[in-house]
This record gives sequence, C-alpha cells and structure tokens, in this order.
Amino acid sequence: MIRPHDSAIVRTLGRIVIPVAQLFGFYVLVFGQFGPGGGFVGGVVIAASMILAILIFGIDSPDSTMARNILHGDGLGLLIFAGVGGLCMIGGGQFLNYTYLQIPNLDQASQHFIGIMLTQIGVAVDVAVTGVSIAISLSFDDDEIPQDEGTHG
Repeated sequence: MIRPHDSAIVRTLGRIVIPVAQLFGFYVLVFGQFGPGGGFVGGVVIAASMILAILIFGIDSPDSTMARNILHGDGLGLLIFAGVGGLCMIGGGQFLNYTYLQIPNLDQASQHFIGIMLTQIGVAVDVAVTGVSIAISLSFDDDEIPQDEGTHG
C-alpha cells in the first residue's frame, strides 16, 4: 500500500504542483479542439495529478480526497459520451453528428461546440477514473486486497 511521503519539501512542492497540473489538464481539455489535446490528453494529465497526490500524501489523506471520490464516477464519462450521441440520433442524425444535436436557442456552431465539449469531458472523466483506478489497484500487495465477505481468497 502507498504510504505518505515524509519529506516536507516533497509535500510542499506537491501542494504547489498538483493544482497547477490539474489546471493545465483542464486547459488541455477545454482548448483541445483548437490544437493538440482534448479529452484523452486532458484526462491523462488530471489522472496523473491525482496519482501524484496519492503518492505524496497517501490514499487516506484529505489531500487525496478527489482521487478517492473520482472512483465513484466510473461509467459517468460513458453516459455523457453516449448521451450526446443518443441526443444526436434522437434529432434525426447519426451518432455524434452534432448538426442534429437539438439544443434550444443555440445556433449550429454553438451546438457543435457544446457537443464536442461534452464528448471530450466524457472521455476525460473515463480516462481519469481508469488511470486512478489502475494506480490504486497496483498499490496493494496480494495480502492487502480487501475481500468481500462472500468471496474466498
């Protein structure tokens, strides 16, 4: 299991670097359609910042709360992604054809932007959840893995 780091320098730098990395991940997510980046890359950067928080402060620390809570969002990104695609199909188009995304009081360019942004957010959420989940799963030894009462190890 990952234990908190005991260096004051590492902990102080972590408190500075982690929010900056999360802000950069959000920037890459939001402005990904204008250059390199997007949902996958933004999700990877956000996941890396949460994994860094777990490595520096430990899994049970209040500083790692976001990393623990994001695990409850498993499947949320898929619902967002499929929901946007489904709304496009309900509007009469193909899956993720943003021309048919029916959002009242918005012009077609705004509908495209909203559709692209929502799909990128869905991808970013799934990537971040998967990355943090893998890191936490790999941090346990075989004898530390919590077993359900109904299973026999």
